[in-house]
Amino acid sequence: MLDKILESELQAIRAKGLYRQMRKVVSSAGPVVFCDGKQMLNFASNNYLSIADDQRLVVAAHRVMDTHGIGASASRLVVGNTDIHEELEQRLASFKNKPAALVFPTGYMANAGCIPAVASGDNDLILADRLVHASLLDACRNSYGKLRVFPHNDTDALEHLLARYHDKKRRILIVTEGVFSMDGDCAPLDRIALLARSYDALLMLDDAHGTGVLGDNGRGAAEMFSVENMVDIHMGTLSKAIGVMGGFVAGSYLLREYLVNKARSFIYTTGLPPALCAASMESLSIIQSEPERRNRLRATSGLVRNELQRIGFTVPDGITPIIPVIIGDATKVMQVSHALSEYGMIAPGIRYPTVPEGKERLRISIQSGHTDAHIDKLLSCMKKIFETL
Repeated sequence: MLDKILESELQAIRAKGLYRQMRKVVSSAGPVVFCDGKQMLNFASNNYLSIADDQRLVVAAHRVMDTHGIGASASRLVVGNTDIHEELEQRLASFKNKPAALVFPTGYMANAGCIPAVASGDNDLILADRLVHASLLDACRNSYGKLRVFPHNDTDALEHLLARYHDKKRRILIVTEGVFSMDGDCAPLDRIALLARSYDALLMLDDAHGTGVLGDNGRGAAEMFSVENMVDIHMGTLSKAIGVMGGFVAGSYLLREYLVNKARSFIYTTGLPPALCAASMESLSIIQSEPERRNRLRATSGLVRNELQRIGFTVPDGITPIIPVIIGDATKVMQVSHALSEYGMIAPGIRYPTVPEGKERLRISIQSGHTDAHIDKLLSCMKKIFETL
């Protein structure tokens, strides 16, 4: 009975051109991967600084595995909290210029635990950008607070909502991202931070795709906009530019203590493996000591974006390594993705519901480890594809 129901649902998904399948990768997630049995150029990864396969991370993880084993074995509130977890949290707090930080097993869990804990009252209000990540929307919907969304990066609309709902009895939490993962654009954090302060609202920034990438020191979007001290809750991941696995929330000491006691996704789950914490600390050291990775990433991303626009593709302006090539049709975007695959490159087609219908796009993500030859091949193939569209 269940299989019949599911098969019917899957047939409907296939008919709409929205069926998804996983690729099998048998190598590290660098600029070149072995995928589905052949060597491919990787333009699909969030490993922006090409750190995920750095051997220094492997050595750091092995060193801690020798002393702490593999798994944390329990919730951190039981016996799953190690000295390695706490050292990583101190490093993350220092990196984000905040007093304290708390590590979660994933970024999704960091959002899932933080937002319902902070917006926990029936009278609380959450104002979220319409294009925030699914983990943020799920967390907002799972909180007791009321959710209102404002049009993407529309600070006038945000101010209208703040003025409408502002009163001394109501806790207001503004939720946005530093870099939006499907559009590659940045939130106007300077304006949003000023609005939050003007209306006594709290500001939570999900900087999963900005951490390690943006700012003179790689601290993220808040550093780039010079508003680090105006963001109440900094959320980030260890799984993108940092190249490992996990999520974290940085803020005040009281915020950390509060989340330890109230964030269900922290309380009721096993702690992150200590070896991954060690690898993350090594990655932070690399990010801080090797700014040339960021410089290379920015230069290459700008070149690719400009050249794709020159070829004739619809590509929004931006400064991040996430480059959306808007195709606007689910079938056609998968044809473009498949054509690139035939040329030996991976760049995923992004369809509804990840993006709105009519906004289907190729999502090209650049790594600092991409060579000039890699980029030349990408642009040459994209030119050929454009001529056949």
